[in-house]
Amino acid sequence: MRLLINVLFLIIFFIFSIPLFLIEFIIGKFNRRAMHASSQKIVVAALRVILFLSGTKLTSIGVDNIPKDEAVLYVANHRSVFDIVVSYVTLPNLTSFISKIETKKIPFLRTWMGFVQCIFIDRDNIRQSLTVILKAIEQVKDGYSIFISPEGTRNQGTELLPFKAGSFKIAAKTGCAIIPVSISNTDAVFEKQLPWIRKANVVIEYGKAIYPKDLDREQLKTVNTHVQGIIHDTLEKNASLL
Repeated sequence: MRLLINVLFLIIFFIFSIPLFLIEFIIGKFNRRAMHASSQKIVVAALRVILFLSGTKLTSIGVDNIPKDEAVLYVANHRSVFDIVVSYVTLPNLTSFISKIETKKIPFLRTWMGFVQCIFIDRDNIRQSLTVILKAIEQVKDGYSIFISPEGTRNQGTELLPFKAGSFKIAAKTGCAIIPVSISNTDAVFEKQLPWIRKANVVIEYGKAIYPKDLDREQLKTVNTHVQGIIHDTLEKNASLL
């Protein structure tokens, strides 16, 4: 039943999106930042409805750790398609997600993702992946935060997959803060009983900011494993909240 209700809501939302696309397109012609801000508010509102209809109880921790007046690099573990739902509704600043290129094939969704300046990555194309990192660096310099999952794919196991070091070049090249993001139990909403949706307790915790300028050369080389360790420990800590 929850799956059907969510599908019906998405159909209605996408129908109403058609005139909104025109409005956002016009806004973007004059001010791309205003387009991103208004589009993000609309998308977040829709995602809040999806959380409600899915019966998801969300616990958010550590939002105060996020610097409010600067772009940051969010680095998260990846368990579920619902990760973006629980993340986006808790983010305090304008944020672009790095998403797999397959999502670009989904009508309506790809348009909204374009308005909020998501960057599409082809994990099988090394050259394109490098271009994505360079584009993300430019967006951070322009004042947009970036959200990335350095595991590279949804992790169905109990242990975290290795965090790819290339993802952290975004922070190294811009000096922006790295925010570890630990997301627990989102796969219980959907992936564990595909194609059905069931209610679940979900926890997202934002860790303390890590600035590249505060790290020495050796620490910068291993920052990916350091952040992975922080997320691993946080996931274990938050298991009692589920």
